[in-house]
Amino acid sequence: MTHTDKIASAVRDGKLMPSAAENLTTWLKAGLPAWAQQSLTELIERGEWSELNDRFYRYLEFGTGGIRGRTIGRVAAKAETGILSPTGSPEHANIGCNLLNEFTLLRAVIGLHRYIAKHLAGQGSRARPKIVIAHDVRHFSRHFCELAASTWTRLGGEAVIFDGPRSTPQLSFTVRHQKAHTGAVITASHNPPHDNGFKAYFDDGAQVTPPHDKGIIAEVDAVPLAAVHEYLTKDLAKVVTLGRQADDDYLAAAAQAALDPEVFRRTPLRVVYTNIHGVGGISSVPLLLHAGVQVTEVPEQVAFDARFPTVKSPNPENAEAMALAVALAEKGGHDLVMATDPDGDRMGAAVRNRAGQLVLLTGNQVGAMLADYRIAKYKELGWIPAKGTDRACIVKTFVTTPLQDAIGRGHGVKVINTLTGFKWIAGKMRGYEQALAKAMGPGFDYDATPFRERAALLQQHSTFYLFGTEESYGYLPNDLLRDKDGNSACLMFAEVCAWVKSRSLTVPEYLDEIYLKYGFFLEGVINIYYEGASGTARIKRILNTYRSAPPTAFGATKVTRFQDFGREKFFDADNEQIPAQDLYLVTLANGYSFAARGSGTEPKMKFYLFAQEPVKSAADLPAAKAKAQATLDALKALMEADARQRAEG
Repeated sequence: MTHTDKIASAVRDGKLMPSAAENLTTWLKAGLPAWAQQSLTELIERGEWSELNDRFYRYLEFGTGGIRGRTIGRVAAKAETGILSPTGSPEHANIGCNLLNEFTLLRAVIGLHRYIAKHLAGQGSRARPKIVIAHDVRHFSRHFCELAASTWTRLGGEAVIFDGPRSTPQLSFTVRHQKAHTGAVITASHNPPHDNGFKAYFDDGAQVTPPHDKGIIAEVDAVPLAAVHEYLTKDLAKVVTLGRQADDDYLAAAAQAALDPEVFRRTPLRVVYTNIHGVGGISSVPLLLHAGVQVTEVPEQVAFDARFPTVKSPNPENAEAMALAVALAEKGGHDLVMATDPDGDRMGAAVRNRAGQLVLLTGNQVGAMLADYRIAKYKELGWIPAKGTDRACIVKTFVTTPLQDAIGRGHGVKVINTLTGFKWIAGKMRGYEQALAKAMGPGFDYDATPFRERAALLQQHSTFYLFGTEESYGYLPNDLLRDKDGNSACLMFAEVCAWVKSRSLTVPEYLDEIYLKYGFFLEGVINIYYEGASGTARIKRILNTYRSAPPTAFGATKVTRFQDFGREKFFDADNEQIPAQDLYLVTLANGYSFAARGSGTEPKMKFYLFAQEPVKSAADLPAAKAKAQATLDALKALMEADARQRAEG
């Protein structure tokens, strides 16, 4: 039987989806390199129809932030694996239109260039499109970075790269600092080792938002497979590689995250830090050392390694990823443990309680303490009025703890809630920047205005951004860059810990002080993973049935309010309309609530649970904590069972 016959037979037998057969046939006829052709031939000969379904049932979608997916399939062909690199990278990224490889990457690069070129022309600019590209330590990251930069210059643009791996927040900063028109980072953040991604940024250093996101998607979708072939060979002759000055510039900006740098000299702090084989140590460690913090790194995790061999998942949200760092701190009696994820935009932490035990903190807890401390410190320093002001704000996502709403209100500052993703938080900053620039008139240079002076001007003419956070361990201290920053988060949280230590308190005791002011808040999360073509359908069924048949009760607890962000209109505290999205907020009769959404970066359905109990005195706190935990656990079990039932239809 020919390949065509075998594919047709697999479709008739229900082993291969029609869409997968159509895309696979197109790629077989596309004049692929020999290794790619051999790989597809091998998979067809072996009858790996499930693998071919996953690889070809759709084109890897360029979403509103970019593309992310497998570079290595569950089943790899011999020609793809080839000779492994010293760190276990296959010879080739696996072939398929639903995988991240040279072909899908180049479609994204070409589409992005086309959009930026048209955007500049529409503004009357004759500038060559300029891009800054960074990459992490994952399989093929350097190769993809160089290939993207080579392609950009061959298309007529200017491309700037770093001399090695760098963090996502440094990319965000450098796009602004280099006055580039766009940026990209090759990363899959904390995803499993087999994944990689291409995340796109606009000229403000933030991930793209409307209307640019839709415009870029349209351009990427319009790039045919045939258009990428001429760019498969790299030519770096016109690509600019940044030197040490770029690192120094970013570190100088990140260091401004510390509001009271003298606290580290008054109160010595001993920290264990791990980069979990990723890029974080390039910037986090120098920031901490320069501030005066004593840093001990986890030796087994210092080296870059795309396999992340010492952890099940390189995600500081998971206790297991922090285990080696915690063990080292237990042995050494350190005050604090911090970890960043592979691309350095998230930070996790563990602190000592009164009994001397190290306890892990959630992103919601860290964010709440940072918000409370930083607002109070801005007041103490005289940056904002002691009574607060509606011209200063904290920005958080709807799926982040409502404790931060209470903290903001308690301090008398504005609280902005956004959709999930730091691009929406950055979008608020862009609006505040534009309002100030308009008020100041032509010739005003926002970035060149000293930060303290800018803070005062923003409060006069716009809104001063105090702090931004999302529950998934993302924090950003100021608007010097426009994406969450695990490096500056390490410095910010170390400052909080040093301040707490100077008061002879523990960090959990400081958190309890916050609960005594605002009530006890507890959060939970449910992640339901569904991979591949069938998994996508299951996630869609959950989202669709939540809309068509919303839950009315979970056990004896009734639903009192159901908010559908895809069908209803919502406005933030600036009276700006929230874009439509498949996000549901559900309020229960007991005062608890939860949010439901599909993940934008991983094959999973996410539920965010929020418990809240009143606290009148310190004596009430233990009972409030126990009640919230028990109620939340029961609710999680009921919600997950309901979601899995919806997934199966």
